Amino acid sequence: MSITGGSDGGEMTLAFSLAAIQRLADPKAALEDARRWSRHVGVVDHDRGGVERVVEADDLPQDYDLGELDIWLALEGIRDDADTARYVYVATTEDDRRPADFLDWEFQLVGDAAERAGWPLVEDETA
Repeated sequence: MSITGGSDGGEMTLAFSLAAIQRLADPKAALEDARRWSRHVGVVDHDRGGVERVVEADDLPQDYDLGELDIWLALEGIRDDADTARYVYVATTEDDRRPADFLDWEFQLVGDAAERAGWPLVEDETA
């Protein structure tokens, strides 16, 4: 695990699950906006191939080189390598909270994070 990028922005390391990225109406704009207050931003997930495809297809900022790591090891490695005051993991369900809690990351549901930041979400297809 390594951090391959970053900015001189804020004192936060921000990681999104793949499902959270897919809920954002404009993920590239959201991650670029997050750069204003985050030193590191990117996508982490068990589905590394899915992360690579979405990052490439949507030209998303991706500061994390995940290699073959699962979500647990990726979040642990990011926390070890990133020297920031806050570590926030954004995901879609309360079930996603476990690795964040165990590895001492703050947890945010994507709906809550999007509302606070002013990022639009895609319409819920089940509504």
